[in-house]
Amino acid sequence: MVERIRRPVTSYEVAKLAGVSQSAVSRAFTEGGKVSDATREKVKLAAAHLGYRPSFVARSLITRRSNMIGVVVPGLMNPFYAGLVDELSHAFNEMGYRVLLFSMQGDGDTDPILEDILRHRVEALILVSTMLSSHFAEECQQNGLPVLLLNRKNDSKSVSSVTSDNLAGGAQIADFLVAGGHQRLAFMAGLDSSSTSRDREKGFCDRLHAQGFAPPLRVQGLYDLETAMEATRQLLRGKERPDGIFCANDIMAIGALNVVVGELGLVAGQDISVVGFDNIPMGAWPLFSLTTYVQPVNDMVASAVRIITQRFDDADSPAVQQVLSGKLVVRNSARRPTQTEV
Repeated sequence: MVERIRRPVTSYEVAKLAGVSQSAVSRAFTEGGKVSDATREKVKLAAAHLGYRPSFVARSLITRRSNMIGVVVPGLMNPFYAGLVDELSHAFNEMGYRVLLFSMQGDGDTDPILEDILRHRVEALILVSTMLSSHFAEECQQNGLPVLLLNRKNDSKSVSSVTSDNLAGGAQIADFLVAGGHQRLAFMAGLDSSSTSRDREKGFCDRLHAQGFAPPLRVQGLYDLETAMEATRQLLRGKERPDGIFCANDIMAIGALNVVVGELGLVAGQDISVVGFDNIPMGAWPLFSLTTYVQPVNDMVASAVRIITQRFDDADSPAVQQVLSGKLVVRNSARRPTQTEV
């Protein structure tokens, strides 16, 4: 039996149960709203019974101007996110805006933290590598609040997004490893809910299949250093040790190198190749010398700012799904092809 997805409770339903008008429901949830204590109590009881959550989107737009752009990131442990935030802050500062940063842990529902942001009457929302529920996206759209997903996308065409070409990046890494003579390949995934990880894996696997290779071994590093290290140990303890590992981001690739070089004493780029994705600054450190796919951060931020400002000028402008090309940078962590130029 398929479970039905419950639609959000409306203020009309709360008003009907409480025996009041919809405007009374709105005033009851508005600080300083003119409503009697008895009516406010009836509304709150009805809302609690129905599981109603007031629209902070609409409330935030009562006062239009704040000169603040809300930015949500999944923590700042990954230097890639920190770099994106720096670039966003600089770009918006040049335009007279300030970035209000919110960090969320885990990969759960973003709606509660988004409500916190909207209490500050932000003029736009940028979600870096985080998801947005369809309900919240629709609510933002109905109230004219520009929203953009950066380094993430969803299936809805109503929300703008900016990503690098993750499919092409995965395919290019497959070509590179095959050209280097690798025979037993592995992929280390991030989060299954992450569109970036899924696309990088699809591009990698599809290209390997097209070249007659078996599906790569698969482990999951969850975009976490310690988890990636344990996943690498599992790979290298197996009966068929891979000779090439593609990790869905650089943090996991650095974790893999810690095991490959630091624990097992193998020579990266000779005994086994490790490739990442993002091009965070520490990947270029001589200790790691990580081969990786470069995400075009400056171009991604420029596109994000352009899309947001276009929405400021024209609230009815259509959503944009921007995909930008990156490039592979080859360093010592991976074996270089002897004949094929990459």
